[in-house]
Amino acid sequence: MGRLNRRDAWGGAMSESVPVRCPACRREHVYTAPAYPCACGAPVTPSLDGTAAPTPVAHRAWDEDWVTVSCGSCGRRDQWPQPELGCPCGAVLRVPVAGTDSAPAPGPEPRPPFQPVTIRTARDVVTAAALYLRWLGYRDIRRADQRPPSGIGLAARGLVAQVDPTVRPASLRDVECLWLTAMTEDSGCVYFSLAGYADDARDRADALGIPLFVLDLTGTPQPVNELADDLNASGAV
Repeated sequence: MGRLNRRDAWGGAMSESVPVRCPACRREHVYTAPAYPCACGAPVTPSLDGTAAPTPVAHRAWDEDWVTVSCGSCGRRDQWPQPELGCPCGAVLRVPVAGTDSAPAPGPEPRPPFQPVTIRTARDVVTAAALYLRWLGYRDIRRADQRPPSGIGLAARGLVAQVDPTVRPASLRDVECLWLTAMTEDSGCVYFSLAGYADDARDRADALGIPLFVLDLTGTPQPVNELADDLNASGAV
């Protein structure tokens, strides 16, 4: 299959496109690789494998939802969402990505402006939270070992996070369960909710030292309490 290039949202860098044929209905699409912001400020796009066929997504597995991509500017290797295409026939197709060999560049860089991912699905909520944690400076973001009572648990070095993509405000119990999990892991914690928080949950989070964020539909986490404001300003320390 051939390849196309398109200019991405940052301007200057090019996003890669390949033809993708749905194996279910045989309809052909042109898929454009998404661009994500590296810590150095440059846009990162996965290298698509135009010779491999897409695979339908039958079930979700955290390891299969992410792919390691190297930044072409600084060489940093980070995990980004696996490229996927939704076909009108209902199939969700995982677009193959070519391997990369670049090594990460050492040393800290200043944070560029956060680039959100528009929220359309529950998966987008989790992706937006993971991208925000990476923007804050957390590394090795993965699915948490302990599953929370509601939502999705994420973990990074020194942090556990709960992401609630439902339309129900997070409850007092949700906040306390996250805190107990963090105590067990001897780490900090943070909560992301799509629908906000009950009043007693906010009060308890303040008392326990838990930053609370609400995700708007642009995919941008909005601080709910002062602890979240401080984390947004300082990043991972």
